[in-house]
Amino acid sequence: MSVIVLRAKALLLDMDGTLIKSTAGVETVWRQWCQHHGLAPEPVLAMCHGVRAREIIEALAPWLDMEQEMARLDELELRHGGVAEPIEGVSALLHGLPAARWALVTSASKRVARGRLTDAGLPQPGLMVGGDDVVRGKPDPEPYLLAATRLGLDPADCLVFEDAPAGIASALQAGCRVVQVGGTRLHHDRASGWIPDWRRVQVTDEVEGLRLMLSEQCEPLPS
Repeated sequence: MSVIVLRAKALLLDMDGTLIKSTAGVETVWRQWCQHHGLAPEPVLAMCHGVRAREIIEALAPWLDMEQEMARLDELELRHGGVAEPIEGVSALLHGLPAARWALVTSASKRVARGRLTDAGLPQPGLMVGGDDVVRGKPDPEPYLLAATRLGLDPADCLVFEDAPAGIASALQAGCRVVQVGGTRLHHDRASGWIPDWRRVQVTDEVEGLRLMLSEQCEPLPS
């Protein structure tokens, strides 16, 4: 294990799998959606993590009415998304972080994201970029570029925390630095760090920005 120090003017944070343990809930929703339409779930489950529902539907069921299906999925998320449980250590970190120093960048709709954060006992961000705010979702860089622009920052001054390959690719293409949260292997060799959870992150708010000390994951986590 090694300790690394990073500086940033703001943190851009993914939600599912990064702040909240939601893998099981997300997969439950997509299985129910597939069952409703008589579709095999395996192709959907293979691409649903970190990617907007819109991209999944366009790729695997383009004949469906997009807006109707987006509304259907939002309702399924709200009713059957499971218990929103925060990743270890994230609650204390976010409650101690100034609202102006972080933003949420998620593939979920803002409606779903707000509900999930509330259920998990996490604070609402001062700025949220949801899947319904962008034309192109992750892995396209648009979500992170939009978040940096709305904060009035250069993407290079933002540090992203992400768990999924699509989100990591989105952030790197936007010009942000990225720390991977969780996983059994490092998804990209350009990641600036890799942590198993938030208990190994210490953040200090200084005049010139945030100073982060990370106890980095050096070996693959157990499956």
